[in-house]
Amino acid sequence: MKPAIPVLFLLLTQCPLLLAQQAAQPQSQPGTAQTPTAPQTEKVEAAPSAPSAARTGPAMEGFMEPAQVKELLHRVWLAEFRTNDLLTEVHPERWKLGDVARRSFQQTFDTLRSQMNSLEEWRGQLEARPDSIYLEYMTHAAIDALLPRLDAVAQMVSQRENASLGAQFSQAGNQLFDLEQALQPYLSYLLRNQDQLLLANQTNLASCQHELSFAMSSHPQPVTPLKNVRPNFKGLRKPRPPRAAGSQPRPAAKSSAAPPAGPATKKP
Repeated sequence: MKPAIPVLFLLLTQCPLLLAQQAAQPQSQPGTAQTPTAPQTEKVEAAPSAPSAARTGPAMEGFMEPAQVKELLHRVWLAEFRTNDLLTEVHPERWKLGDVARRSFQQTFDTLRSQMNSLEEWRGQLEARPDSIYLEYMTHAAIDALLPRLDAVAQMVSQRENASLGAQFSQAGNQLFDLEQALQPYLSYLLRNQDQLLLANQTNLASCQHELSFAMSSHPQPVTPLKNVRPNFKGLRKPRPPRAAGSQPRPAAKSSAAPPAGPATKKP
């Protein structure tokens, strides 16, 4: 009976501890399996895409797509076609003008026709190559050159022939002027980019020259003297060496030729 006493003592002391641990654990409902909860991850929203640097900033001011340039050039062609159509309705031979005034207007009229043809040539080439700085500039200059003469013709037609016809000339001139102003930012964009490329090339060249000169100065090479060599010219007679003091001159070489025969003498 004595060995049973320690066993009972251990049971009495350990049972409350076991019951307290079971009460602290959460009880799961029967028939449901506990699924492990995944760790929560923070959702990082993508930042709104910033506008491309190539499309913003002063460097891209005035940029146009080729389709936009061609659309403006098509409107220039429409204004040209309208102006040329109006020129066919002008009849200066019916006007009562002096000879000087008539010749002056005819010269302005012919110059305007020539400038319209020139504008169409530059416009057609620019339409084929909308990124050409040269063609863009020449098209812009062609429009700018014909506007004063177109305005002069419009005023003369309004005074001498028909005010309505003169107003149509003025309207065509205003359209060309507006299109010229619409193409002006694109011309500035092309010129500015070309200038920036030139400046970048000059800066890179100066940097390369500076680095090259610095590399050459850090490794100086000794100067190699050149030998002073007397040139030997072929075909020239060499000078004779000077004679020593007291030496006799060399005898002249005997000639192997026979002496000339004297006159024949008679024997006694």
